[in-house]
Order: sequence, then C-alpha cells, then structure tokens
Amino acid sequence: MPITTAIFDAYGTLFDVAAAAREAAGEPGREAFAEAWPQVARDWRLKQLQYTWLRAVQGAHCDFWQVTQDGLDWALEAAGLAEPELRARLLQLYWELSAYPEVPGMLQALKARGLATGILSNGSPAMLEGAVQSARVGDVLDAVLSVEDVGVFKPASVVYDMVGARFRCAPGEVLFVSSNGWDAAAAAAYGFRTVWVNRAGEPVDRLPGKPETILTDLTRIPEVI
Repeated sequence: MPITTAIFDAYGTLFDVAAAAREAAGEPGREAFAEAWPQVARDWRLKQLQYTWLRAVQGAHCDFWQVTQDGLDWALEAAGLAEPELRARLLQLYWELSAYPEVPGMLQALKARGLATGILSNGSPAMLEGAVQSARVGDVLDAVLSVEDVGVFKPASVVYDMVGARFRCAPGEVLFVSSNGWDAAAAAAYGFRTVWVNRAGEPVDRLPGKPETILTDLTRIPEVI
C-alpha cells in the first residue's frame, strides 16, 4: 500500500524543545542558569512527558500548556533556580521554538511529491499555532491536529484515529514520524508505517510495536517514502 500521508509529532521532532533553555542561557546575567540549562532542559522535557502519561492514566486531562508549566516548575526547583523572572522568560521562549534546520526543506520535498502532510501532537492548538508560525512551515502543512479534540494524550489510540478521520486514509497509507520512541512504537502497533527520529542514539523501547525505520534526523524522510 503506497504512502499518501506523512504525519509528524511536533515537539522534539519538528521543533527543538531544548531551544528555549539554550537561548535563555545565552542571555546576559544568566550565568547560574548557563551552567545548569542542559539538565533543566532534560528534566523539563521528561516531566512534561511523564505528566501527560500519568494524567491520561488517571483520567485527569488538562491541556499541554499546563503540563509544560508544571514540568518546568519541577525542573527549576530541582536545579535550585525557582526564580519567577527566569520561569516567565523560559515559558515565553517556548512559544517561539525553532524548527530543526532540515525541517522546511524536508516538508517542501514531501509536498513536491504530492503527499499530504500534517502534525499530530499533544500540544494545545494555541501552542502549535505559535510554533508553526515561528518556524514558518504553515504553508507546507495540510493540517495541525491536537489531542485537545479528543481530550486525552498520546499514546491513546483515539489520538491516532484522528489522522484517518482528517485525511480519509487507511493506517497503512500513513508514515508517522516521531522523535519519541514510545510514540513511534505505539503508532506502529496502531498500524502506521513509522520512523523514529533517534537524535540521542537511545536504545529501542521494549514495547509491543517497533519503529520500521530509525534515523538520526529528518533529512532522509523523502527517501524513506
């Protein structure tokens, strides 16, 4: 079955989730944060994801902006940097995340081949709109799908159902791309063709589904299709 639709996770896949902390660390007067920012960025991302999973299991959904703030609060407290001004600056920068360098060209190449393209993300609609505008990729995306339409975070299967409902395609026609190993695994178990963008060189998650292809960045996505 040929692939007709390329769907991407947003945060960590198209958009660099470490960019906010990295940029803040380079600003004048942030010497203490400059030493701690890599750990803060890792903890922030980990807690952000953990809170989505735990809320999904508990049936205690909130939007992704809330878990983003909660994750940052945990990370800053763990680093001894619970400063209101720093917190506000990091959250501001999160709305302006940069895309990875290869993203615009890769999406343009997919559109040139006639594929439908979209985002499927835990992000809230407003967050995703801000990221897409900041990265200037809106013209090469056919849809931006948020879990807020179904009220539960990934990897609930009802989230992956949104792709077929929007694009009128079978799971086997979809190439799903994520930088999260657990997301790629869940999408594979759902029936999507999958690519795990393993930028950090991590082991494959021990889960029922396995990604079909593993890449280190998004450059070769058009070749995979």
